[in-house]
Amino acid sequence: MINLKDPKFYNNRELSWLQFNTRVLKQAQDETQPLLERLKFLAIYGTNLDEFYMIRVAGLKKLFTAGVMVSGADRLTPLQQLREIRKYLHQELQVVEYTLTEILKKLEKEGIFVKSYDQVSPQHKHQLNRYFTEQIYPVIVPIAVDATHPFPHLNNLSFGLIVNLTDLDNEQIERNGIVRIPRVLPRFVELENGIYVPIESVVSEHISDLFPGYKLQNHITFRVTRNADIEIEEEEADDFMEILEEGLRLRKKGELVRLELSHETNPDLLNFFNRHTNIFKDDIYRFSSTLNLGSLWQIVGNKDFAHLTVAPFKPRLLPPFDTTENIFSIIDKQDTLMYHPYESFEPVVKLIQTASKDPDVVSIKMTLYRSGTNSPIVNALMQAAESGKQVTTMVELKARFDEENNLIWAKALENAGAHVIYGIPGFKVHAKATLITRRADGKLKQYAHLATGNYNPQTAKIYTDTSYITCNEEITNDLTRFFHFLTGFSKKGKLNKLYMSPTQIKPKILSMIQNEAKKGSEGHIIAKVNSLVDDDVIRGLYKASQAGTKIDLIVRGICCLKPGVPGVSDNIRVISIIGKYLEHARVFYFKHSSPQLYISSADWMPRNLVRRIELLSGIADQASADKLLNILQLQISDNVLAHELHSDGSYQKVKNDSSKVINNQKLFESHTNKVYRALKKETPNYVQKLAARLLKES
Repeated sequence: MINLKDPKFYNNRELSWLQFNTRVLKQAQDETQPLLERLKFLAIYGTNLDEFYMIRVAGLKKLFTAGVMVSGADRLTPLQQLREIRKYLHQELQVVEYTLTEILKKLEKEGIFVKSYDQVSPQHKHQLNRYFTEQIYPVIVPIAVDATHPFPHLNNLSFGLIVNLTDLDNEQIERNGIVRIPRVLPRFVELENGIYVPIESVVSEHISDLFPGYKLQNHITFRVTRNADIEIEEEEADDFMEILEEGLRLRKKGELVRLELSHETNPDLLNFFNRHTNIFKDDIYRFSSTLNLGSLWQIVGNKDFAHLTVAPFKPRLLPPFDTTENIFSIIDKQDTLMYHPYESFEPVVKLIQTASKDPDVVSIKMTLYRSGTNSPIVNALMQAAESGKQVTTMVELKARFDEENNLIWAKALENAGAHVIYGIPGFKVHAKATLITRRADGKLKQYAHLATGNYNPQTAKIYTDTSYITCNEEITNDLTRFFHFLTGFSKKGKLNKLYMSPTQIKPKILSMIQNEAKKGSEGHIIAKVNSLVDDDVIRGLYKASQAGTKIDLIVRGICCLKPGVPGVSDNIRVISIIGKYLEHARVFYFKHSSPQLYISSADWMPRNLVRRIELLSGIADQASADKLLNILQLQISDNVLAHELHSDGSYQKVKNDSSKVINNQKLFESHTNKVYRALKKETPNYVQKLAARLLKES
C-alpha cells in the first residue's frame, strides 16, 4: 500500500508560491502584451515579493530561531526552505533585471524615459533643482552616524541612501550617514514628455545641501524589509482595538529580514551599514535597475500613455438588475448569481444603499474584511445606522495590511450608531455575507448576499469573484444563526444549509470528495481555489484519484498537491490561470453531491478550514448552478492563460494543440456585451446561457 503521507508526494508551500510569482513575472515577459501592461505585472511581482518576505520568510526565520525542525507535509526544515528560497530568488533576479531593462528600452520608443539626473537636459536639471528645494528638502531626513549620533531605526520598507562624506576643509576627515527618503515623496520625479527621474538620483545630487560643508564620496541606495506579521494575544487584552493599534506600531519595528541595494556597492559602506543592521548575506539583493519594483505603478498609471495598457472593460449590468424595479421585488422573484468583473458589482452596492433608505428595512447585518477607501457600502451602513436602523457589522481588524483602513471604518461606524464587532477571539472572520431584514405585509422577510470576494467596488473590477443574492429562507435562517454566533456566545456553531468553518467546511469537503471516490470512474470533481495546502484534503483527492475519479483543479497560487504521480494522482490535473484579472473565486463542483455546485470564501488551506470563520454555500438554484458549472468548464479548457502543474513541481504553459484559442477572460469580456444585448430580448433564464454560449462560440 502506498503511504500517502510520504513527503515526496507534496510540493513545498513556499517554493510553490515562488512558482506562482514566477508565472506573474512571465506575464511581464509576454511580448504580446502592451508595454505598460508588462510593466504592471513587474510591479505586481515586486509587491507580491515584498509581502512574501515580510510574512513568509520572516515566519521561517522565527521557526528556525525557535528550533522548529519540520513545518509541512514535504518535511523540509525552515533552514532548508530559507536556503531554497534565497537560491531561487537570486537566480530569478537576473531575469527580473533583464525583463525590466527590455521593457524600459521599448518604452523609450513610445516616449517614456527613466533617466538619472546626469542624463537629463540642463533645462530639466534646473526644474529638478527647484523641485528639490520646494518639495524634497523640507521633508527629507539627513542623519549623521557617529559616536554621538546613533544609527537610526529604519521602518519597514524604508528607502534612502547610505552616504560616505569627506570634510571640504580636510579631506582626511570622513563621515558616514543615512538619508531617509519619506514615502510621502513619489518614487520618481515626473518631468514633462514622459520623463521619470528616480528620486534618489535627485537627492544624491544635493547631498551637500543636506550636509553643508561636506562632499559626497560614495553612496548606496537601500531599501529594508522587516517582519510585518502581527501576533496578537487577544485573551490578554480588554480592548482589542488598543492592542491592534499597538501591533501596527510594532510592525514598523520588526526584525530586518531583507536588504535591497543598488548594484554599485561600496564594500566599506556596506560593512558600515551591516554592522548596525546585521542582515544575513544571502538576504541581500543587489539591483542594477530600480529598487522597489512596486513603485512602477506610478509609470503604469500615466493616463497620457493609456494606449500602452490593456483596454479597460466596463462591467455590464445584466438582467434581472438592469431595470428600475425595486431590488427587493427582483430578489423576491428569483435567485441570481453574478460573475464579476464581467457583471457589474453595482447591484450589490445598490442592495445595501436601497436597504439603508428603505423605511421597511429594520436591520442590516454584514461582514467587512477589505472594504477599500471611501466605500459607498460603508457610507450606506452609516446612513442606515444614523436613521435608526439596526446595523451590525463584523469588521475584521486582522485583515492583513488593511488593518489601519478597517480601524478607521470601524470607529466611523461605531460613531454613527452601528453595533460593531471587532473579531472573534482566536479566529479571523473571512466570510463574505450580508443579511437584510425587511417588514413586508406585516411579516419580516430576509434577503441574503453571499460572495467569494470582498465588499470592495474597486477590487470587484479587477478580481474575478461570484456573488449570490437570494431570499431563500433556509439560507437566510442560517445567516441569522451565523450572525448570532458572531455577536453572542455559542458552543454550537452549526448551520443547516450553509457550512461554517472551523467546524463544518472541512468535514463537508472531505465527505464530498469521499463520495465521488465511491463512484470510481463515474466521479468528477472540479475545484477552483486560490491555494491548496491542507494535507487531509490533498490525501482525500489522492484517494479519489486512486479510485479512478476524474479531478480538475484550478489553483491560482500555492499547490502542495502533485498531479500525475503514477498510482497516486494519475487522474488529477492542475492548472493555474494568470491574466488581466486576479482569479479570486472559490467554486466547487461535485458530480454526485446535492447540490453539485458550491461557492465559498475559504481556500483549501489549514488557516481557512480550521483557523478562520468562513462560509460555504451550496447553490440549489438550477440556473445559477448551470452558470457556475459552465464557467468552470470554460476555465479548465483555457489554452492561453493556463499553466499546467507537473509531477516534478514545475509549471508549463498549456499547449494549444487545437484550432480553438480559448482565453477565458477575453471570451467573457468580448461576449458579455453580446450576451447583454441578445439576452435582453430573450427569456429571463439568461444565466445558464452566458457561459454555455461562450463555450459554444469559442
